[in-house]
Amino acid sequence: MNVYLDNAATTKPCAEAIDAINLALAENYGNPSSLHSFGLKAQLAVDNARKIIASALSCEAECVFFTSGATESNNMAIRGIVNAYGKRKPKIITTSIEHASIKETVLELENKGFEVVRISPDKNGEVNPVDILNAADERTCLISMMLVNNENGLILPVEKTFKAVKRRFPDIITHCDCVQGFMKLPVKCNELNADLISLSAHKIHGAKGVGALYIRKGIRVLPIITGGKQEKGIRSGTESVPLIAGFGAAVEKLSDTVKQRYDRVSELKKFLVEKLEELDGGEITFNTSEKCSPYIINVSFEGIRSEIMLHFLEEKGIYVSSGSACSKGAKSGVLEELGVSSKNADSAIRVSITAETTEEELEFFVQAVSQAQKKIIKSK
Repeated sequence: MNVYLDNAATTKPCAEAIDAINLALAENYGNPSSLHSFGLKAQLAVDNARKIIASALSCEAECVFFTSGATESNNMAIRGIVNAYGKRKPKIITTSIEHASIKETVLELENKGFEVVRISPDKNGEVNPVDILNAADERTCLISMMLVNNENGLILPVEKTFKAVKRRFPDIITHCDCVQGFMKLPVKCNELNADLISLSAHKIHGAKGVGALYIRKGIRVLPIITGGKQEKGIRSGTESVPLIAGFGAAVEKLSDTVKQRYDRVSELKKFLVEKLEELDGGEITFNTSEKCSPYIINVSFEGIRSEIMLHFLEEKGIYVSSGSACSKGAKSGVLEELGVSSKNADSAIRVSITAETTEEELEFFVQAVSQAQKKIIKSK
């Protein structure tokens, strides 16, 4: 029995996405920039996906720009805004628990002379909107804040924070990395008060290699990839029609079931937590709270390092993560920033589920954890 519980890293593409991808590969293979009918048909497929994603965000289709994925979307947002506004307003505010594609990008800009303020979570492991608001001033060009943390699922107060910022400093540009929240939580542009929103297809049962960036009308983003002026010159390069079509198909499938899926995943999380709490092989600490997305459960098993537990589970056909897949196994420091002790961070496992996950799979996982506790701890 194979049990895949690493959906925060990537999800299994849904049948609808696969069908849309295959159709574009086999039949609708024209270049969307070509002026003949094959090109027009390909462009229509891209435009259709754009409309579907825009509808999910409650924005106009012309505000959605396709990219190669979340990392490019985040880079485009940060660098594009800084290049457009940073000379006059050289200050960037973000949090200390962002994805690597934000963290590394602002670090590079800081090394080039930009002022970067990183807001850490408070003693409760939460990001306080007041801390971000107090850091903002007339020199600030951009605030970037993720919606859902990719390591423990913490839902950040983006709406409240951006609303307060816009009230006091309406010219500050707001960007939200919504990769772990889109199609899992309600994500609407106006409600988030976000000028830019980053998305990724492979986190929502689409394919890897495609993402999108929402850019509110009136916001100037200078391109970081130049060339043939595709995507209105914001992101040059021939659009990947198959991957974009698959992205649209995945969003279309999930659009009417976000709440139902959230409720289902919440039930699964509760089931998993209760089963783990019944184990008596060693102390278990949950590094998630009620303010976290149910799609991500971060848990530490006393006396068992993350890598050892991960490989033990893999031998049983169970696939989880010891943290962000983008960290390639290296410690990111995010859990410690969220108030997790270094000891618990060293033994933390990220279990990430979907509405397709079954109780049987979670039971199998819990049984394997029990076996690991008995075998590994006793052998010490």
